[in-house]
Amino acid sequence: MDAPLPENNTINDAIHLQNVVVMRHGDRIDSVEPLWATTAARPWDPPLLEDGRIRAFGTGRKLKTDLGFPIHRVFVSPFLRCIQTASEVVSALCAVDDGPGVVTSHGLAIDPSKLKVSIEYGLCEMLNREAIGRDCAPKDGNFGFNISELEAMLPTGTVDHDVKPVYEELPQWEETVMGARTRYEQIIKALADKYPSENLLLVTHGEGVGVSVSAFLKDISVYEVEFCAYSLLRRSVVHENKSFNAREFEVLTHYGRTGISYCSAIPMANSPMSDAM
Repeated sequence: MDAPLPENNTINDAIHLQNVVVMRHGDRIDSVEPLWATTAARPWDPPLLEDGRIRAFGTGRKLKTDLGFPIHRVFVSPFLRCIQTASEVVSALCAVDDGPGVVTSHGLAIDPSKLKVSIEYGLCEMLNREAIGRDCAPKDGNFGFNISELEAMLPTGTVDHDVKPVYEELPQWEETVMGARTRYEQIIKALADKYPSENLLLVTHGEGVGVSVSAFLKDISVYEVEFCAYSLLRRSVVHENKSFNAREFEVLTHYGRTGISYCSAIPMANSPMSDAM
């Protein structure tokens, strides 16, 4: 794959290892309050619980201390739970002084020069009845995302207003599950190709995190993605004459360690499942 290198990328080495972290949002309110949607103005767009904010901030702190490389750029789904998750994670990544008693971004001093954040429609929830119930979806098909209002929820000084999104509008309602999975795989590759010299964090939904493993790890089926679970992808990128050539992503995520559980997608010949089919 050869593609032009964005002018604002600085290449120090001919061969570069690019890292992409794909993370699910934190605990959503309707996961513990099932009747929340019955009175909500936007039942398709639940916010985080306070526990979700705490988990997101803690995950951001873990990424900062455990990854071994910096995050340069963050892309986030426009759904409120993802925006709120990204706000906590970005604050943790940019924190100037966050002692052990700090559990959320409230009142936290940050250095916004450490990374940049952008909203990307391609990372949105699956737009179908499997993910958004019939009674929760907007009747007119308008999900009503106000990008300026959402950007204002992100840490001050971190939003990159110059980034042109890959998806300039939402996917069509009633996309198929397979169509959504293809979208997630394509957006991961597209964002990585757009910024080949930078490490990325993509804040998305459970299905997107599952695809980040199953699409790049052969014959694997993901069956559980916990709140704030994340995968780690890595690939080598060779830069030459303002273009690049990238290898396939390697999945560095181990079963269960970061909240993702998966198994072989190929049933064994003598397994009970294959006997029952």
